[in-house]
Amino acid sequence: MLRFLGEPHHDGSALYVSDQRPALGARVTLWLRAPLAAGVTAVHVRAVHDGEPRYFEAAVDRGRQASGYGRTDVWWRAEITAVNPVTPYRFLLHTTAGQRWLTAAGVAAHDLTDAGDFRLVCHQAPPEWMSDAIVYQIFPDRYDRSRPMAELPDWALPREWDRDPVIPAGPGTAEQFYGGDLDGITRRLDHIQSLGADTVYLTPIFPARSNHRYNASTFEHVDPLLGGDEALHRLSGALHARGMRLLGDITTNHTGDTHEWFTAAVSDVNAPERDMFYFDPVTGDYESWWGFKTLPKLNWGSELVRSHMTAVLKKWLGPFDGWRVDVANMTGRRGADDYAAEVAARLRARLGPGAAFIAEHNHDATRDLDRDGWQGTMNYGGFTRPVWTWLRGPDCDLEHFLGVPGGVPHRDGTATLAAFRSFASQMSWRSLVHSWQLLDSHDTPRVRTVTGSRERHLLATGLQATLPGTPMVFAGSEYGLTGVNGEHSRTPMPWNRPADQDLHTLAGYRDLFGLRRAEPALRHGGLRWLHADADCLVFARETYDETILVSARRAPGEPLAIGTHATGLYNAQDGDVIPGGGPSLRMWRLTR
Repeated sequence: MLRFLGEPHHDGSALYVSDQRPALGARVTLWLRAPLAAGVTAVHVRAVHDGEPRYFEAAVDRGRQASGYGRTDVWWRAEITAVNPVTPYRFLLHTTAGQRWLTAAGVAAHDLTDAGDFRLVCHQAPPEWMSDAIVYQIFPDRYDRSRPMAELPDWALPREWDRDPVIPAGPGTAEQFYGGDLDGITRRLDHIQSLGADTVYLTPIFPARSNHRYNASTFEHVDPLLGGDEALHRLSGALHARGMRLLGDITTNHTGDTHEWFTAAVSDVNAPERDMFYFDPVTGDYESWWGFKTLPKLNWGSELVRSHMTAVLKKWLGPFDGWRVDVANMTGRRGADDYAAEVAARLRARLGPGAAFIAEHNHDATRDLDRDGWQGTMNYGGFTRPVWTWLRGPDCDLEHFLGVPGGVPHRDGTATLAAFRSFASQMSWRSLVHSWQLLDSHDTPRVRTVTGSRERHLLATGLQATLPGTPMVFAGSEYGLTGVNGEHSRTPMPWNRPADQDLHTLAGYRDLFGLRRAEPALRHGGLRWLHADADCLVFARETYDETILVSARRAPGEPLAIGTHATGLYNAQDGDVIPGGGPSLRMWRLTR
C-alpha cells in the first residue's frame, strides 16, 4: 500500500490557496483535503496575526464535495486575511483519534514551533515567466568558440578544446583557457532550446585574471575575450527573439583585487573607496573571501558599495533579465555586521518587478528567503544533496559531500523524503517553486560521476523534471559528461567528440523536460507525497483538473498496491498496482 495516501493534505499551490500573489490585507481562501480514512470531524485554521495566533473555523466545501473530489475526500474551506507581509498558518484537525496539527512538515500529534507553518507571502512576487522556466547554466569559456583564440593575456594558459583535458586541481586550474565566447553560445541556441530550456544563465562575463571571472577587474564592460559588450547584445537579442531569457552572475560579496574600486582603495588610505572594503586600521590588511586575497570582501555598511553595486545591477538589465547572485549567503555578513536581508531587499526593489533575483546558497538558505529579497535559491540543501545520497552509485568515491567531510553517504528513500520535507517546510511555496533544483553545477562533481550509471542519472533528471521548483541543467550533463569536482566538471562541450556524447542521455533529457514543458501539472501543480521506502518514492502533482502520479524507483522491488476506491486517486481501482521494476521513472495521468 502507499504509506501516506490516507493523510490530510494542504500545500501552497493554486489547488489549495486561492490567491498566489496576495496583496497585504487580502482575504485568501484555503482548502484542506482530508481523505475519508483520516477520520477528520472538524478543522480550524491557526493564523498568526502580528505575532499572536488566532483560530478560524473551517467548513465543508459543498462545491468541491459535489464534484468528483467528493468521492474520496472531504474538502474543508476557510478564509484568512494576509495581515502581515508573511502570515504563517497551520491547520488544527479534530479527528476520531484525537487532535492533530498539519503544517508544511506534515501531520503531527504533538505541539510544534511555528518554523514549519505554511506561509502567505505578500512581498513583491517574482515575474510570472519564472514559474515556467527551465534554466540552462553555461560556463562561457567551455561552451563553444566562434573564432580561433585571439592573443591571450599573460595570465592565461592556452588549451586545445578537444585535445587537452581539464586540470582538476593545483596550479593552472584558474588559468587554463579554452577560448569559449558569447557568439559561440549564440550559434548553439537550437541545442539549448531542444532540451526544453528557455532561460540561459551565464557564469560571470566581466574581465578578470581567471577563466571563471569571479575576481572581476570591472563591472563596466564585458570581457573582450568573450566578444565584448556587442557579443552580449547579440546573444541577448537572439534569445529574446526566441522568447527566451538571459541571466547574469554577479559577485555582491567581493570584487577582484585588480578591480578599480579596490585599486583605488589600496592606493590611498584617504580614498572614498577605502570604506567599501574591510581594512585593518593598524596593519592595513584586508578581509577577503575565505582568505583568498584576490577576492577582497565588500563592506555593505558603506553607502558607496550600495550605490555602486545597485548601479551595476541596473546597468545590465536589458541584455540580462535578472541575476544569480554569487555567495549570497555571505553578502553583507561579517562578524557583528549583518546587512544580508536589508541588502537583498534593497537590490531586488531597485531591479523592479520584471527581474529574476536568485541567491546562491550551498547550505540552508531558508532563513534568508521570504524577506522581500531573494526570490529563490540554488537549492543544494533541499534537492541536490538528498538526490545524491539516494542515487549515488556503488563506486562513487568523492573526497567530500559538497563540502561535508567523508564522501557522499548512502541514504534510503525515507531519509531522502525527510530531507526534501525538512527544507521545503521552512520556506513558502512561492520560494520553493522559484528555487533552482539542480543536480550539479560548475562548482560540483557531475551528477553522472555521483550516480555512476545512465539509469540513475536519468532517474535523478526525472525528479528534476517532475518535482516542484525550477530545473537547472549544467551544460554538458545532458551528454553524460563526468567530473570529480567543480574544476574537473568544467569540461569543454563535446560538439566534435562523438565518443563523449551519450545520445541516450541526451534523448532522455529532451523527453523529460519536453514532458514538463507540455504538462501544466508538472509546472504548477501541488505536491502530495504518497509513499517512500528504501528504493521507491511516489508522489502526485495535482491541479484542479488532473493528477499526474509519479513513481521513482532506484532498484527493483515489490509492486505497490494503490488501494480501494477511497484512496484519493480518483480513477484508481481495486487491484491497481505500481510495478516493481527498476531503476525506473513511471507516470500516470489521473482525472476526476
